[in-house]
Amino acid sequence: MAWLLLFSAGFVEIIFALSLKYNQGFTKLWPSIVTAVTGIGSFGLLMWALKTLPIGTAYAVWTGMGAVGVAIMGIILFKESVDWYRLFSITLVIGGIIGLKLTDSQ
Repeated sequence: MAWLLLFSAGFVEIIFALSLKYNQGFTKLWPSIVTAVTGIGSFGLLMWALKTLPIGTAYAVWTGMGAVGVAIMGIILFKESVDWYRLFSITLVIGGIIGLKLTDSQ
């Protein structure tokens, strides 16, 4: 259950980070509301997962999921570069997330 909470927190974190681009310094109402709600939701889910998961593993997975998700969405939504080095770097972060999951006994 804790891992499901953590992965949910990671996905909500992606929405939170993307909404920062759209709220334009909290000058747009609906994107600002999405930012606030998803920020609280992501932290809340992370805190809930931390009741049983190790902090180092959980935080690394949460931030890794956010980084990878936003990098991929940046490519899709904002036409950011898709060079081999960027894709390789994203793959390394995914490998790290998988490795941390495999080494946790939860």
